[in-house]
Amino acid sequence: MLSQKVFLRGALALSALLGFSNLHVAHAEKADQDKPIILEAEKVFGNDTTQIYDLNGDILLVKGSIVVTGEDGQIRIDPEGYEFIDIKGTPEVVATFRQRREGLANEFMQGRGVYTTYDAKTEILTLTGDASLKRLLNMQMLDQLKGWKIEYDDIKQYYRVIPPKDAKPDDLPVARAILSPRRKATLEK
Repeated sequence: MLSQKVFLRGALALSALLGFSNLHVAHAEKADQDKPIILEAEKVFGNDTTQIYDLNGDILLVKGSIVVTGEDGQIRIDPEGYEFIDIKGTPEVVATFRQRREGLANEFMQGRGVYTTYDAKTEILTLTGDASLKRLLNMQMLDQLKGWKIEYDDIKQYYRVIPPKDAKPDDLPVARAILSPRRKATLEK
């Protein structure tokens, strides 16, 4: 029992470490901001006055290099034109998010979870429920995070893995990370 408590503290420390680490310098593809949203779904209900669009069934959302999939969701557009994307999956099909990174030609952030939310204004991606997030370069995994909830802030450049609020030592591990050395990743351009 003591070793489980020590491991839980270690997992929480990992969460804090990842939350404040400057892990890489690439940002989201800036050209995505000016691209139109292309939607495919079994049902789309939109209100141009409120700028809220409800999506249902086999969702595929594309905005520049951003690709989001899932089964049910909503897009809200604020008065400044920024999108807030909230998509959930099903037990059979998870919600996914993928975005090209600015800079290196083939660098992507790719994530999945039961719920996927992306705020284009703050550039924060949140994956919840058996979540995973990978940073890929030329389809080679550089970093990988797994946990209950993962937040990635593209502006501040940090990852954060958050355990469920009711996590117990028996539920461990609650967070896991595989991080590539920055020097090697930089040299492999």
